[in-house]
Amino acid sequence: MITLHLVDAAQRDRVGSFPAFDPDHDDLMDFRRMLAEGTTSLLNSDAVSYEERHIAGPKDAPDVRVLLFHPSETDLPVPAILYIHGGGMIAGTPEMQAGTLTRLAQETGALIVSVDYRLAPEIPFPGGLEDVYAALVWLHHQASTLGVDASRIMVMGDSGGGCLAAATALLARDRGETPLCGQFLIYPMLDLRTGGPEAPSDDPTTGEFVWTRAQNRHAWAAVRGNLADNDPLFGYLSPAFMQDLSGLPPTIITTGSLDLFRDEDVTFAHRLWQAAVPTDLIVYARAVHGFDMLASPLTDRAKRDVTDGVRRLLAKI
Repeated sequence: MITLHLVDAAQRDRVGSFPAFDPDHDDLMDFRRMLAEGTTSLLNSDAVSYEERHIAGPKDAPDVRVLLFHPSETDLPVPAILYIHGGGMIAGTPEMQAGTLTRLAQETGALIVSVDYRLAPEIPFPGGLEDVYAALVWLHHQASTLGVDASRIMVMGDSGGGCLAAATALLARDRGETPLCGQFLIYPMLDLRTGGPEAPSDDPTTGEFVWTRAQNRHAWAAVRGNLADNDPLFGYLSPAFMQDLSGLPPTIITTGSLDLFRDEDVTFAHRLWQAAVPTDLIVYARAVHGFDMLASPLTDRAKRDVTDGVRRLLAKI
């Protein structure tokens, strides 16, 4: 382990505990099962509470399953967060973050809707993105029924879900039917070149743990399918390629200094600043991809930053 000594000391002995996936030798279905099994004990906890619904999906597509995490606050209407789970867009379920989203709903007073979007390679781009966008449209249309303030809806996602959150914000801007008050991108996966020979940068201190270059290349190939470089939708597949970032809502991006996505996240934040989009960027020293899932003082700090950031994005100004 070449970069282990750079990892936060309180997390150093556990960074290898995440489910591993070697795309050259391992079965994707086994990786998906490992991720699902890792949430079983959490879902049996009294601290986790959510409501499951099935809503209309994109045109000619199946219904979309969503999980609703309700705040205990009863002063309606409440703000809302559309949340998109991680897993490289090839794995994961909304249940993975059930504990985090239960807590976040209580701490922010927001209704959180987490989307069970279709995964690649079975459903390549834009299937998963359209599922997420369908959930956003549903949330807007049902805002009054759900007790939600339609002017205070934001998108949020981690890792591959951060990519879909960014792409959803771009779709919302361009389709003009679902205004957003913010986007919160947690170590988002934004540039399909990362980990490959065409990567704009490739720092060897990044990407050794949790999500590797090999995993990233495999995931992007699965999600991309046969989409051509010059396809008009390419910037929605990989938001790093979207030429125009103006008109997006206030943004918060967090990442780790040892995360494979560090440089693409910093670059995206820089481009948002150039496009006059109010953007906060936090890069946590000694943090690997997914660091906030390991109990430590560093994780506690990141959780406070998330809660504070969400409150700011949802605040009425």
